[in-house]
Amino acid sequence: MNVYKTAVLCGLMFFLSAAFHEGPWYYLLLTAAQLVYVPLVLRQVIQKEDWFYKTYKWIAPFGYGSVLLLHMLGPSPAGPILAGIYLLFTVFVASYGVTRFLKRGFVRFEEFSIDMGLISLMIGGGWFFAHIAEVDTGFSPIITWLTGIHFHYSSFLLPVFAGFLGRLLKGTVYRAAVSILIVSPVIVAAGIAFSVWLELFSVILYITGIYALIWHSFKADIPRGKWLIRLSFLSLGITILFSLAYASGNAFGEYAVSIDTMLKFHGVLNGGVFALAGVIGWSVSTPASAALPSFPVSKIRGKQHAADLAAEAQIHVGLVDDMKIYGLKTTDTITDFYEHTSGYRLFAAVHWHTWFKPFAFFYRWISSRTEQIHLPLSSAQKEMTGGIYTVREGLDGRPSVRAWHRQIDEKTVFLALYSYHQKDGETYMNIALPLPGCSMIGILELSKSGDSLLLTSRKHNPSSDAGIYLAWKNYLFKLPLDEVFRVEETEKGKLAATHHMKAAGIPFLTIDYMISKKESSF
Repeated sequence: MNVYKTAVLCGLMFFLSAAFHEGPWYYLLLTAAQLVYVPLVLRQVIQKEDWFYKTYKWIAPFGYGSVLLLHMLGPSPAGPILAGIYLLFTVFVASYGVTRFLKRGFVRFEEFSIDMGLISLMIGGGWFFAHIAEVDTGFSPIITWLTGIHFHYSSFLLPVFAGFLGRLLKGTVYRAAVSILIVSPVIVAAGIAFSVWLELFSVILYITGIYALIWHSFKADIPRGKWLIRLSFLSLGITILFSLAYASGNAFGEYAVSIDTMLKFHGVLNGGVFALAGVIGWSVSTPASAALPSFPVSKIRGKQHAADLAAEAQIHVGLVDDMKIYGLKTTDTITDFYEHTSGYRLFAAVHWHTWFKPFAFFYRWISSRTEQIHLPLSSAQKEMTGGIYTVREGLDGRPSVRAWHRQIDEKTVFLALYSYHQKDGETYMNIALPLPGCSMIGILELSKSGDSLLLTSRKHNPSSDAGIYLAWKNYLFKLPLDEVFRVEETEKGKLAATHHMKAAGIPFLTIDYMISKKESSF
């Protein structure tokens, strides 16, 4: 069904609901979201290759039909059942948001915004059910209903519209604005429940995010419907001022805006301008989602032993057959280390950052069982021993796979499977660490900084594959982790290397390596 037929069907459902509606007029603001805006926006988000596309057409009629029947039947014993059906439909939509996120992980922040919108719709469905079923939420029926409206517009439509905008233009300001918009509705709800000052703070925070999006909407190159899209965001810039006045009245006891005024102006502008202009604007100009990273992924999962993976227990001398595949001219010692790794001794000093040390104790309990990244708590320098093995052909699925088994005090620290892949003329180091039921994948870009070699999971361009991922079944989930290796030659036959790791941009681990050629290798 094309967009025009969908719009006509949605409009008919809404007007039929309005014809049977017996309650206050402002209750129809939620009905408009449920029967018009939700289906039209979902149509823009759904992709044909997703499981949701195939299932949606069978589930959606029950979700939307239950809302229509509620209006046609009026107050009746069937009301809670019908509201429960709609709630289950929103849970179904939320599950789509979750699987979208699991398929991609912490990459494409604009898509994460859309995911959060899909997930938040379930909260709106919950408040809708609470109102119809007369569940005691601790609030009056009108506040319960308005909270359902809030989560359909502010927590569903707005993050999705912000995600569409991010597909066209994004950056640090955009990510900060969207983060505010995702968090603010929850803070607003907490403020309404617990503190008028928290409510006021959340509205001020919300204003910051909304005005940043308005600015982005005028900067973005929107091919069609740009003034409808800009009008949609601009209307929020007006309606949020009513929220500020209402929240200020709650905080200071001087009410300039009542709930009735809020409904007439804030509600109508949100439902009739923000949502309607946004849905039409994005319908005629829905930007495509950027392609997800695609590269060879190790098929090896679970706790492994190097000897079990090796081709007839074959020991290999280096992680890389020829460093020239990376297109870099490194120093002789750095090149020799990667091509003849087993001819070198490694000494490592592990430094857990202070804030992470309490978590490191728990982490070591896990790592002792998985035998992966099982690093000591002490920062004392210790030698890493082990060997490099050629992995049996066909077992991993990637080319020229080497298993590097490292130990400290005869306890396994790492079992990393090294390979490479090429994309758009660039060669990446492709490293897998097998874990129970899954595998952690590090895709590293190689570059030079003076005579030093840099290996990093940070992207230097949007199309880069670089990153740290978790591979589970058919999902490739990007983790909010970054790592940077710097390898430099200190003198002939000796190297110093530093490994920095961050979680969500916060440093938590640094490892300093001293690497020297074995005397027998001279």
